[in-house]
Amino acid sequence: MKAIQAGMKYLALAAVLLMVLSGCSSAAKDGGAKAAGAVQGADQAKPVPGGELTFGLATSPDTLDPHRSGLAVAVRVFRTIYDSLVVQLPDGSIKPWLATEWSVSPDGKSYTFKLRKDVKFQDGTPFNAEAVKFNYDRIIDPQTKAANALALIRPYKSAEVVDEYTVKLNLETPSQAFLGNLSQAMLGIVSPAAPKKYGDQLGKHPVGTGPFKFVKWDENAEIQVEKNEGYKWAPELVGNKDQAYLDKITFKIIPEEATRIGGVQSGQVLAVETVPPQNIVSLKNDPKFQLYKANTGGLPYTLFINVRRPPWNEVKARQALQLAVDVDSIVKTLYLGTYDRAWSPLTPGILGYDPSLENSIKPDPVKAGKLLDELGWVKGADGIREKDGKKLTIHYVDGSPNREKRNDIAVMVKQQLKQIGIAVDVEITKDTATVIYTNGNYDLYGNSQVNSDPEAPAGILLLRFRQSRQAYAFRAEGSGGR
Repeated sequence: MKAIQAGMKYLALAAVLLMVLSGCSSAAKDGGAKAAGAVQGADQAKPVPGGELTFGLATSPDTLDPHRSGLAVAVRVFRTIYDSLVVQLPDGSIKPWLATEWSVSPDGKSYTFKLRKDVKFQDGTPFNAEAVKFNYDRIIDPQTKAANALALIRPYKSAEVVDEYTVKLNLETPSQAFLGNLSQAMLGIVSPAAPKKYGDQLGKHPVGTGPFKFVKWDENAEIQVEKNEGYKWAPELVGNKDQAYLDKITFKIIPEEATRIGGVQSGQVLAVETVPPQNIVSLKNDPKFQLYKANTGGLPYTLFINVRRPPWNEVKARQALQLAVDVDSIVKTLYLGTYDRAWSPLTPGILGYDPSLENSIKPDPVKAGKLLDELGWVKGADGIREKDGKKLTIHYVDGSPNREKRNDIAVMVKQQLKQIGIAVDVEITKDTATVIYTNGNYDLYGNSQVNSDPEAPAGILLLRFRQSRQAYAFRAEGSGGR
């Protein structure tokens, strides 16, 4: 696949939620901890046990099985229920979590982890080396039908139980990304007893070692978790190492932008994600609310081109797409200056980012048309190009609901490509996995990935729309001591 671009979000929010939901100490000094503390009020009062948090999600998770999920929004909930072997700090360093220490073989193909001995899963199952082996073997088992987790764990090959609290992970090839990937929520550790008990329904009955345990999931309405009594193994990223201060968290699923923002304005929810650009300025200037924005790392929102389907297997055809799409116009129109345009398959701050690519692409519809002329695609009476009796049409696939205005991007791209004689058939579907990965029935599709490692973004990209950014709004009143 090749590609074209616009944003996602989960690394930054995963860190923030981890601290909020684990009951971060107001004395913590890292930036994420300060953001989390803001939920407790602008005065940064010392938190006390008790209370509930209601958080508005922009979309519904696909599953609460971390190994089978493909959505960033699911990570908001994962980080309350599941822990990982290690944690990655904002500076990129890897620190202990469920693992206390580790060593790497001289050839870089084996990692040996010493594990905590005081951890239990929320169903009472002991956490040990067997549990770690079960989890990672489960991810690579084809019957699991793992999603993002499978890509993250590569090149994992096998695990050996050295003793009850020591596990050795073997890789096919050395990987600089492996240790950092183990810190990600989609490689969270599930109770070995849970998949055996619930099978394919684990996503509706999640069990981990995290600071909160699952209560219920009302489809398309809300997800509830409650405090995991006795939790005491939070990582260095979190100020409070013991059990959470909050008694319960309710994740409200609110896809409609106006309803989501109205919920926090009316006090029905304390915090929401994905604040629409049109609301950012007014909320920023309202003393009743606190607004947080963060650019996330990884692959900015991108339109991937299916090079297996003609004519997009032709370099000139792909160049024509790049020259025809006015990315700056789309970003300015839809995001009103609240997002930065992206220029690279990597975001700034990730190893390998090349600032010389900035401002290197300019739209040129005339040149785009000439490239298509050279390929034999000639405009017909209706303005759409034809060749050998076939119309030049792109099948553009994106997901539903309209997260971060991605469907609106599709509409604008359709308008711009029509100007150079390309018809665009836009398909908005809830099942992008089947359409894209199973059937391969697309010419363009939109996707992004949040990651801290430059190996994560896949494909060669032609254009990118905007930096991934997430904005969160919190009510600043009536939340002290939570």
